[in-house]
Amino acid sequence: MKTKFLLAVAGLLVLMLFICAYTVDETEQVVVTRFDKVQRTVTTPGLRFKLPVIEKALVFPKNLQEWDGDPGQIPTKDKTYIWVNTFARWKIVDPVLFFKTVGYLSRAQQRLDEIIDPTVRNFITSNRLIEAVRNSNRELDTFEDLGDGDDREKPKERPARFSQVYVGRDKIDTGILKQAKPKLSNFGIELADVKIKRVNYVEEVRKSVYERMIAERKQIAQKFRSEGKGEAQKILGEKERELKRIESEAYRTAQEIKGKADAQSTRLYAKAYGQDSEFYSFIKTLEVYNEALSDNSSIILSTDSEIFKYMKGYKGNK
Repeated sequence: MKTKFLLAVAGLLVLMLFICAYTVDETEQVVVTRFDKVQRTVTTPGLRFKLPVIEKALVFPKNLQEWDGDPGQIPTKDKTYIWVNTFARWKIVDPVLFFKTVGYLSRAQQRLDEIIDPTVRNFITSNRLIEAVRNSNRELDTFEDLGDGDDREKPKERPARFSQVYVGRDKIDTGILKQAKPKLSNFGIELADVKIKRVNYVEEVRKSVYERMIAERKQIAQKFRSEGKGEAQKILGEKERELKRIESEAYRTAQEIKGKADAQSTRLYAKAYGQDSEFYSFIKTLEVYNEALSDNSSIILSTDSEIFKYMKGYKGNK
């Protein structure tokens, strides 16, 4: 009987220890309440104890938490509707204040929505579309000068399609953070960072933007084609000019060679004629016979004709 009693007491003590004990993780902070009134807070990790039944240990995270806003349509200052998707990082820095004003972690999302979403809308509607998209006035690669690189000149004035950026997306993010942070501190929440995750056009605007982008790309492609055709004509012109130059030089060289050959031939003929003029005349006459007379030739000449003088007899040098 005594053994059973001791076992029962030991079991009761274990049960009470299980009910009263709780552990605190390194990423957690605990608010201990008694009848919904805060008694103490525990921020250091380890094993802790509380009174059974009448005390509750409410655990809150100590590390950074995520907030992902719902995408919504927001008009910009220049009356362009866009989809804006925002995210934030936050943490509980005052668990007691958080418990008193928010209550539980599941309600924190609603508080963040109530403060961050209007702040984002306020900044988007107060700025132009380009401010929410770009950070600086850096020239976009799409519209950079497409010259050959030798005499490239940057335009002194920006084209009309460019708008000056005075605020920029980073400053909008910073402004949202600065405006929302003090409001959330009233709930024991520290807002660590807010960023615009994505900006997109609504369907009506997106179609016209895509058409404009396609037209600009086609314009750039046409410029490349025109420059390519011009370069091709330039190369063909240089080829034709070089070809004519080569032909002209070749013709001149051929005529020089031909003239030298004719002069050499003339000298040889003159030399041969000077050695035996009568024999030279005889050989030339025979060549004329060979060219003028053939098997089918018929010719009637006087016997006194000069062409037949060698047929009558040749008197060579004796």
